[in-house]
Amino acid sequence: MQNLFFVAVATGIFSGTTLSATAQPSVNLEKMSAAAPVKKSQKFIDGIEIKAGTVAAMQTAVVKPAAASTLTVKEEAEVSAIENCTSLQFKYALLLDMDVENITNKILFDEIEKWLDTRYRYGGTTERGIDCSAYTGTLLADVYGLNVSRTSRNQYDECEKIEREDLQQGDLVFFNTRRRGKGVSHVGLYLGNGYFTHAGSSTGVTISNLSDTYWSSKYIGGGRFTTSTSEQ
Repeated sequence: MQNLFFVAVATGIFSGTTLSATAQPSVNLEKMSAAAPVKKSQKFIDGIEIKAGTVAAMQTAVVKPAAASTLTVKEEAEVSAIENCTSLQFKYALLLDMDVENITNKILFDEIEKWLDTRYRYGGTTERGIDCSAYTGTLLADVYGLNVSRTSRNQYDECEKIEREDLQQGDLVFFNTRRRGKGVSHVGLYLGNGYFTHAGSSTGVTISNLSDTYWSSKYIGGGRFTTSTSEQ
């Protein structure tokens, strides 16, 4: 009904006739036109001017669709991996200065998190205190299922020797921290990007970098275990 009414109004306007309703006086469009000429533009709200053709232009404007994703399949996979990372992964990504999606061995970092800040104790093997070789031996056993000898010297003797530039996560790194004498006296487990975790005599279980002046000067070499060398 409303549509028919508007059609009737329009027909009346363009034919020069007037429309009347029972309760409304007739309207003389010719007199209105003479008394109040139509302006080319009107101010709908203060400061906002609506000009002829504006509505038509708005109606015919083409809304451009959002640009399609330009990410490759690999990049989308990386984004998804980052979104699914845990707070622990973000923590160690910051500590090791690595991309969070490269912190993939959750078992390893859960184990490190459990031992982190445990005090050093020579001969110790528990969370009340642990020494360097007991710590690396525990990580190798609990994370990689490898049982190795108890002392750092024996671990060095029994491992496959690895060049520093070929170190991988899970390899061992060996040092001579004695003031006098030669040979291996300390061991840690390599994490990547130059970082390793170890039980230091003055720090307890911590994370250090091979590039640090002290550790760089004490470094002997790296080693790798692919099979167990002892039964525990």
